[in-house]
Amino acid sequence: MLARDRAQARTDKDFAKADELRAAIDAAGWKVVDTADGYTLVEKPPFEVFANLAALSALPNIESALVICVIIDGWPDDTDTCLAALAEHAPGDSIVLAIDCGNVDGAGVRAEEWAESRPDRFRVVHLEQELSVLGWAAVVSASIDLSACDAFAMMDMSTVIEGDVFPTMLAAFERDGVVATGWKGVNVDTDDGLRSFTSAERGEVDAVLGYLMVLKRDAVQDVRPDPKARFYRNADMEWSLALREAGGVIVIPDDQLAIRQDRHHGYHDSDPAYRDKQSKKTYDRLLQRFRGKDHLLAPR
Repeated sequence: MLARDRAQARTDKDFAKADELRAAIDAAGWKVVDTADGYTLVEKPPFEVFANLAALSALPNIESALVICVIIDGWPDDTDTCLAALAEHAPGDSIVLAIDCGNVDGAGVRAEEWAESRPDRFRVVHLEQELSVLGWAAVVSASIDLSACDAFAMMDMSTVIEGDVFPTMLAAFERDGVVATGWKGVNVDTDDGLRSFTSAERGEVDAVLGYLMVLKRDAVQDVRPDPKARFYRNADMEWSLALREAGGVIVIPDDQLAIRQDRHHGYHDSDPAYRDKQSKKTYDRLLQRFRGKDHLLAPR
């Protein structure tokens, strides 16, 4: 009844009354979502949901030696698999920060269940908007701001930890100048003007890929992913090159890491038009900024 009255108030352009009715709907435990055909009602989840990233500034910092951030943008079964692996294999002095973007298909509820069962290991932040609206770089930057730590890790849900891998990666920071490490690296091809890249399995590399990135927190305080990067693809390489431009070194450990990759939904199941458009924008920006600066690249 409240929702029908609100729809009528909007038709009558009585927006003050419509806002009052929305508040009443909210207080009753429901969320009204306007659609092209009218509206739909969605039951509110039993946890706090923030309207936008700016609202996260009110949250206390997450203090830990290592904060491992996982962006949750759907795929509840993958959420369970990824977080279960972290529950088993993440270092005891680490905190897993799950950023739920829109509770797509109930994935945010799954993440909340982990936080409730293991409050010592998991923190979940729920956002009303989906990742495509928020933008990948903005979510990453907000996660860094929330983290008071020595090292900050970013990983995709398709990455499944199967062993004690974090000490090996963190050991890379003992080398002078190293600011980033991870699971998979790449080197850009200078012969074709940086328009392609090749896999770099170990040692110093041009870039670490976003499947799993571990970064020194003080290094990424000022060097963040470009805020224009709305989609992850190529944004990890752009961020890596910016870290190298600031004087940092990026390495991939020599040891083979006990990690597997499941289906990468963020790429394979994203909207192809959106994915390709945003990926091209990022790579064009990368070329404009870094082409011709071969001195920034890892030794060949």
